[in-house]
Amino acid sequence: MILPAEKELRAVLARFAQARIDHDLCPTGRTSRVLEDTTYTLCVMTGARTVDQALLTADALLAQYADRTSVSREDETLAA
Repeated sequence: MILPAEKELRAVLARFAQARIDHDLCPTGRTSRVLEDTTYTLCVMTGARTVDQALLTADALLAQYADRTSVSREDETLAA
């Protein structure tokens, strides 16, 4: 699986969350399609088959990004 860029993953997660809220508050054909599209995008981006798996994978990826960022900041401090 090709790892998504952190910025792109966060953007898709935000779109998914908003689509979920919109559909839960006032379900229409449009909100259903938007939720379906963002769910599909999130699943493809994370290589998952279900939205639950996609969210777990996204959480794991974000944790990896956070670990990588903290390591590079430590390296910068040591280099100074």
